[in-house]
Amino acid sequence: MRYFTSPYNFLQQECRRVKIYDTTLRDGEQTPGVKFTKEQKVQIAKKLDELGVNTIEAGFPVISPFDEEAVKAVASERLSADVICLCRSKQKDIDAALRADVDGVIIFLAVSDLHLKYKLHTDLMSAVNMAAESITYAKSHGLFVQLSAEDATRTSMDSLTALYSAAEERGADRLGIADTTGCIRPRGMYYLVESLRKIFDLELSVHCHDDFGLAVANSLAAYEAGIDAISVSVNGLGERCGNASLEEVVMSLYALYGVDLKFRIKALRELSEMVSRFSGVPIPINKAVVGTNAFRHESGIHVAAIMKNPFTYESYEPQLVGQERALVFGRHSGTDGVRLKIESLGYKVTDEELAEIIKRLKTLPIDAPIIDNSSLCNFVKKVLSERTQR
Repeated sequence: MRYFTSPYNFLQQECRRVKIYDTTLRDGEQTPGVKFTKEQKVQIAKKLDELGVNTIEAGFPVISPFDEEAVKAVASERLSADVICLCRSKQKDIDAALRADVDGVIIFLAVSDLHLKYKLHTDLMSAVNMAAESITYAKSHGLFVQLSAEDATRTSMDSLTALYSAAEERGADRLGIADTTGCIRPRGMYYLVESLRKIFDLELSVHCHDDFGLAVANSLAAYEAGIDAISVSVNGLGERCGNASLEEVVMSLYALYGVDLKFRIKALRELSEMVSRFSGVPIPINKAVVGTNAFRHESGIHVAAIMKNPFTYESYEPQLVGQERALVFGRHSGTDGVRLKIESLGYKVTDEELAEIIKRLKTLPIDAPIIDNSSLCNFVKKVLSERTQR
């Protein structure tokens, strides 16, 4: 593994494997304004499969004929990853999943007091029975079944236990914890997963939203507490503020926990760009792992250190995730960094020439184009040429 990390990161960690299931094609598409074509869904699914994700949540087939057709198109690719879809606790939803020929379903149902009263207009036991019947129906047709508790992080432990116990009795394969409004803290997530792990022997999964910017942190807290599967989406797409970012969760597990998922992580940048292009949602330049600035340096102190040893200001090599390191030169540049870079380009300059180059960099107009690795050569040539002409 080619990265440096803190000596504290691996303390008391098992570095155990965990399953990653991607919801870009379902929850990611629920980002307001985002709609993927059937062909785009297939392309994204193939790239996710190439990356190595364990499971692809391909959509919500019951909501329209188009969605059912798109889910079926992904399932028909016969990818290495399992293809699943979302269903309510209703037979017609599961029938749509069966027509789409998926490997499994995520049946979701909320049993928080808030949702029972204002959304479902029912009581706890009626909701639990509804979920139990749906699980029995899905299992009778040979489907993998995950029963997810929507709004789980605002649900009492007694209500969660009632729902999950019924799911376990009816043969569910996995229990899902949905932090639907992104309101739990990492310590709370750890406690919740740890508590449920003591009660249930089934696989547990977590699906975190990013309303407080904690989706990745909560997913990692769940991992530390013993979660078996983590739901993610490319670029963190999803309802409102989005979901746990696939690239951030995968690289955090790899570089901070020592968990090698055997993913082809070099494809992360390409996958991110594809989803951004298809969704119309740009990648923030400061986005972790895949953003343009993730391995871009301008500060003079940083550049000088990077030139000597990149790990002074990077935790892992950019090539691991399909990125390239970029040095940017301007008014924040320092003498040592500029000198080292110029020499690496094959130039020998005097102290006076270097001083002139630094002066010109620091007096560039605010709206001047960025001078990076590729354009520094031309800038140096221009400065030296103008200097000899005086």
